Amino acid sequence: MPSLVGKLTAASSQFANKRGVYMGPRSAKIHVALYRRSGGKIGGHLPGWPEARIALVDHRGAKTGTQRTSPLMYHEEGDVIAVVASKAGQPTHPAWFHNLKANPDTTIQIGSDIRKVRARVATDEERDRLWPKFLAVYPGYEFYRRNAKGRKIPIVLLDSR
Repeated sequence: MPSLVGKLTAASSQFANKRGVYMGPRSAKIHVALYRRSGGKIGGHLPGWPEARIALVDHRGAKTGTQRTSPLMYHEEGDVIAVVASKAGQPTHPAWFHNLKANPDTTIQIGSDIRKVRARVATDEERDRLWPKFLAVYPGYEFYRRNAKGRKIPIVLLDSR
């Protein structure tokens, strides 16, 4: 069960997303700065959801080539890190998803550890296996799925390289 902070975090996210307000780009810069400066001690998990761990995923713009970083909840299995391209349930895929498809070789940061990875979209079988693991850590993904209005939310696998 989530804490009161966790419930408030999920409720405020759902309230904003039902109204088409996606805070990703606005809040990401602050989150990334705090995470990097603290080695993941600040911003390393979703408030109120200690099992919902966050990694910083670097990506290069598919069109602009601009280097960006997105804080994303992740699931780790061995050397593979999985992230969900939910965009909080908005009807389109997040920009970082398109960027990683165009430029799959990148880096991620988990805590103070920086890893070189190669991104790929999970197969349907991999996605079907991983989706319940994300739901177990953060049930808000079910709201995102419903809110996405038929968009099948992809999971991206980040393989060590």
